[in-house]
Amino acid sequence: MPPNATSPDASTALPMPKDLSELFVPSMRGHLKSAFKSVMGNPTLAMINMAGGVPHPSTFPITHLRATVKSPSSPSAPHSRESTLDLAKSCRSQSTESLDELLQYGDGCGIDSYCAFLRKYTQRVHRPRYANWGVIASCGNTDAIGKTVSLFCEPGDSILVDRWTFPGALSSLASAKVLPAPVPMDDEGMIPEALDSICQTWSGSTPPRAIYLVPTGQNPTGTTMTLARRKAIYSVAQKRNLAIIEDDPYYFLQLPSAPLPSHSLRGAEHSDQVQDLVPSLLSLDTDGRVIRLDSFSKILAPNLRCGWITAPTYILDKIQILNESTILQPSGLSQGLISKLLNDAWGFDGWDAHLRELRAVYTLRRNLFIQAVDRHLAGLVEYTVPTAGMFLWMKINLGSAAADPTAMPRLLGSMKKCGVMMAPDMPFSSSAMEPAAADRYLRAAFALVDIDMFEPALKRLAQAITSVRDARSSATHLNAN
Repeated sequence: MPPNATSPDASTALPMPKDLSELFVPSMRGHLKSAFKSVMGNPTLAMINMAGGVPHPSTFPITHLRATVKSPSSPSAPHSRESTLDLAKSCRSQSTESLDELLQYGDGCGIDSYCAFLRKYTQRVHRPRYANWGVIASCGNTDAIGKTVSLFCEPGDSILVDRWTFPGALSSLASAKVLPAPVPMDDEGMIPEALDSICQTWSGSTPPRAIYLVPTGQNPTGTTMTLARRKAIYSVAQKRNLAIIEDDPYYFLQLPSAPLPSHSLRGAEHSDQVQDLVPSLLSLDTDGRVIRLDSFSKILAPNLRCGWITAPTYILDKIQILNESTILQPSGLSQGLISKLLNDAWGFDGWDAHLRELRAVYTLRRNLFIQAVDRHLAGLVEYTVPTAGMFLWMKINLGSAAADPTAMPRLLGSMKKCGVMMAPDMPFSSSAMEPAAADRYLRAAFALVDIDMFEPALKRLAQAITSVRDARSSATHLNAN
């Protein structure tokens, strides 16, 4: 059991999770444990431990690390300040391990102080509704997707996914020879009635045992499930006895429901609280069928390569074994810096303030981007305003050129000539079928480029779309003559 897990005695008011181990693939059933650790057991402090191939910490050349970080602003301190994080060789801080501990081998659960903060924060935000749950460290959500899928799917099995979904997840499925079963979507994401119908009419030899979805700021469509939609999806999962892999890296980047006229951040920074966010699927889960994946990639920094998985402890026990046979755990230095930042420097209030600042930044970017889209792409694209994340999913109006199957490749070539790049739809497709020529999309990410690049980017896109439309119109006119 991960050291941060709840125990039955600690949560006597909550029910135990249902045992869904019948959904595991055969290789994941039963008691899995490292062969070496099965033989050696857990050494006690009284033992002279010469069993492991572990280097002595005196050989570690890194003796001290210092990082300077910006402190998030707050109503009482509106101006950004800086604080210093120190990690010393053999000296623990208030709640974070020493460098010697961070640099040494560990188990597959993650650094204790890192996981302890995340477990407390998960309790604070999502309030799981069953006992015996915990968190375990991951190297971000792509790492976590592969491991959680492997619990429920063998080569040749299928997993239920959104019609358009994260390419990293599709790559993981392809590597594992697991087949994506696309579920239709609307402006709120996966459609529960369609999900239920696919399960009802499934004709394959092995029915799906799990759903993979991104419920908030969905990649690539930017859709966010309402509370009612999440409840409906969860109800279908209960009815069909499905596990839910809740991949939610954009959860804390939820944005106001419509663009605001103001171009200023002031007044938006502290306007919302974590408690005002749409509840997660984890927070609705009474059975223990949701495996939640969180990541620091979009809310702290991507190449820290750190995230966490929340699930019932018997599921985390399996993931721990998978960690120990692959990554072991994320970089101890990354975990230690994050732990030091969250435990000692910021705390819950500072972390909440940082997330509020991020939401304000992305709200401003989204608003300005959509205003620019309306100015330059009117009549050329259709879209739904995203209420989370960093993407705008635009349906391209190619006019009469839409009937031409070469229109999308020609558009991408025209965009390249015009000097603008956006993601085409096919890498996000979970279906083997090519979309209809009149149903093609581009994903624009408004997170990275400077705001003053929005206008030239969209002017160039308009030029590219118009050139494809005009070329088709000219060809049609010549053929008519």
